[in-house]
Amino acid sequence: MTALDLSSPVAVVGTGTMGQGIAQVALVAGHPVRLYDAVPDRAREAAAAIGARLDRLVEKGRLTAADRDAARARLQPADDLAGLADCALVVEAVLERLDVKQELFRSLEEVVSPDCLLATNTSSLSVTAIGGALSHPGRFVGLHFFNPAPLLPLVEVVSGFATDVTSATRAYETARAWGKTPVACADTPGFIVNRIARPFYAEAFAVYEAQAADPATIDAVLRESGGFRMGAFELTDLIGQDVNESVTHSVWQSFFQDVRFTPSLAQRRLVESGRLGRKTGRGWYDHRDGAERPEPHTAEKQQPPAYVVAEGDLGPASELLAMIREAGIEVREEDEDNGTRLVLPGGGQLALADGQTSVEFRDVVYFDLALDYRRATRIALSACQDTGARTVSEATGLFQALGKDVSLIGDVPGMIVARTVARIIDLAYDAVAKGVATEEDIDTAMRLGVNYPLGPFEWSRRLGRTWACSVLDDLHQRDPSGRYAPSLALYRHSFATEKREGAS
Repeated sequence: MTALDLSSPVAVVGTGTMGQGIAQVALVAGHPVRLYDAVPDRAREAAAAIGARLDRLVEKGRLTAADRDAARARLQPADDLAGLADCALVVEAVLERLDVKQELFRSLEEVVSPDCLLATNTSSLSVTAIGGALSHPGRFVGLHFFNPAPLLPLVEVVSGFATDVTSATRAYETARAWGKTPVACADTPGFIVNRIARPFYAEAFAVYEAQAADPATIDAVLRESGGFRMGAFELTDLIGQDVNESVTHSVWQSFFQDVRFTPSLAQRRLVESGRLGRKTGRGWYDHRDGAERPEPHTAEKQQPPAYVVAEGDLGPASELLAMIREAGIEVREEDEDNGTRLVLPGGGQLALADGQTSVEFRDVVYFDLALDYRRATRIALSACQDTGARTVSEATGLFQALGKDVSLIGDVPGMIVARTVARIIDLAYDAVAKGVATEEDIDTAMRLGVNYPLGPFEWSRRLGRTWACSVLDDLHQRDPSGRYAPSLALYRHSFATEKREGAS
């Protein structure tokens, strides 16, 4: 099944920001486009707005004047649904209410031809449930664009329970013909991106609720150590706290209140107070004119240790050993299978975050996971009230000697980046095992949909197949609510790996 022919008209119902963006994508690709909105004159206003954006594309050299004029000629507002009768594809981008969408598609079925493809852009509702109102749900599919649709490449092509393979394939190929990067997924709460991205927000909020660090510090660690484009607090301020919480709540409810998706009480209070982020001027941060952006915690300068003793190769942090030597600090090595610790001159130890806490050990400082220890500009350290001041000082000075800013946070298991990445990896394995999507499509979706530096399976290969399961096992022992219990899929993957390695 191939993409729709460019001569085939495409309709967009709902002319808000997302509807206009989808219409612009189809229009620039070369289709005749019909716009319809239930509010009188809204479709004409949207057509004018799209025309203005086409003008700006010409000004920026991204579109020729001739192509703009041709696109404008192909764009037509429709006064009623009957004006969409000849369309080969209708994409809906209306209010996120199941009854509203079902009623719209029932009405569309009475107008369009039997072979017209019907699609919803829903981000939070069940494609199966929307399509369940149709007489012919086989031609119904989800086409979830990301905002702004003309700029972001990802489109999740969602097959409902009754969606025909031919319909899903045609939708997929059409999105690709429009210059997008489609990924195929089953109809599951949150689809790919909004399902697997939940821990990115949830774990940051959990660290904050534990009073281990403030939003500015957590965001800085996620960016400067984890390699994420934005931190969780600044990103949700951009998205809108009400929007982000609504998606989290929808996924949680749709999974029958699965503890892995439990919403944040701190975010609930923020929404209740009306602090919704940039759009209201205040959220986690103050965005009003003249407001100062809070700075992350950064430790004062400390003297580096003269030497360290390496027990093992530090696993995912093994690059640190070369960096320490390059900084002129002696590294004394001791053979230690699977060791992930450095012994400091004062006798204290520095260990990679593993889901345990400093208070369980004598004089231990934990350091967080980094995407790339050479490129990271900040490292988080955690210690408890009983950790020796000399140990904290030597650990801080060591990373400062490597050119890093150091943020000291509270004694939380898994710290910030490590617990976040481990949970993202776990949800990704669980999704593949349950037939949501392929590993490749999940990695693509998370890189393009939310700008993650690596897809979950890329992270897993880099960190080692057993890493995430080990971290989550340790976290689960300290929080047996089930939130951190490794999925059966991740456990099987990790156990099979260990078994093969043991046999070899």
